[in-house]
Amino acid sequence: MKILSVVGARPNFVKIGPLLQEMGARPQIERVLVHTGQHYDPRMSDGFFEALAIPAPDVNLGVGSGSHAWQTAEVMKRLEPVLQSVRPDVVLVVGDVNSTLAAALVAAKLGIRVAHVEAGLRSFDRSMPEELNRLLTDAISDDLFASEESAVMNLAREGVPSERVHFVGNVMIDALRLTRARWTASTVFRDVGLDPAQRYGAVTLHRPANVDDPRRLREIVGALRELASRLPLIFPVHPRVRTRLAAENVTWLAASGPAPASGLVCTEPLGYLDFVALVSRAAVVLTDSGGIQEETTLLGVPCLTLRENTERPVTVTHGTNRVIGVAPRRIVQEGLRVLEHPPIPQAPPPLWDGRAAGRIVDVLLGVGVEAVA
Repeated sequence: MKILSVVGARPNFVKIGPLLQEMGARPQIERVLVHTGQHYDPRMSDGFFEALAIPAPDVNLGVGSGSHAWQTAEVMKRLEPVLQSVRPDVVLVVGDVNSTLAAALVAAKLGIRVAHVEAGLRSFDRSMPEELNRLLTDAISDDLFASEESAVMNLAREGVPSERVHFVGNVMIDALRLTRARWTASTVFRDVGLDPAQRYGAVTLHRPANVDDPRRLREIVGALRELASRLPLIFPVHPRVRTRLAAENVTWLAASGPAPASGLVCTEPLGYLDFVALVSRAAVVLTDSGGIQEETTLLGVPCLTLRENTERPVTVTHGTNRVIGVAPRRIVQEGLRVLEHPPIPQAPPPLWDGRAAGRIVDVLLGVGVEAVA
């Protein structure tokens, strides 16, 4: 069986690592990897391939940045001749970025079997580009691999035949478990000047709704600064967000020297291993990322999601996540509450056991794992 996997952005890389490793252990599989180039900055791409032991892509489409429509169309234009040349049995897509939808559309139009990893997640907010990508990708996929039970129920409500839906667990958790020895040995604390005994929080922001509106970004940064008067908040900044923070006069960590005892401290983007290490020991994580909600759930780290919704409700019902919106006063109040009364970590959600990739590959090969209604 020839399986062509398509990745394009940072969240994809984390998910594809365990899958490629599992495929590589099956002699009956020929694996082909296509990188669309949606994330092309070395800090957001190359380092992840190395950290997650992902082989060099067989094809790099080199698409780069652009509007949602342009980027999706460009991936489709450049991917079609690749699929026609390679002629895979399956095109495997992961997550919910533009590359995911574009690859699924091209494969479906060419009559190639489409497998979607992380299917069925729903925020029920169609103003999010990722929500549209999820809905459309699931509608044209042949195999839908769900990471949590709510996703299975969403697909059933949408009329997806049960034989196409497979509850397999979460490949993000596979990646965390596979790399644990390496991220626990990270030197990130020394690199950012944190004392090993120091209490700190971590921040990520990247969603357009939070960072593209100057007023909203200013309000969020103001709330973070107020919370950071209690403990330092370390903020690895996404490249597209850096210019937007210029007007906010944030503090950038010096190349040398210790992190301050308090304050909002911005750093360059961190690699996967360093970032997980930073999150794993944080007193609180404030984020608008979906994947980080999952990682903090497994790590037992308090997470405050700066959004009005989540497509990963299991991180709230079975984890340490709270969805708190972006009102500045609530950000401060919830942050202080978590610091005073951290949630008690629970057992991992069902099938978050580090073996999701194996279940997925079994389904693709036609062995094991029955479909879940």
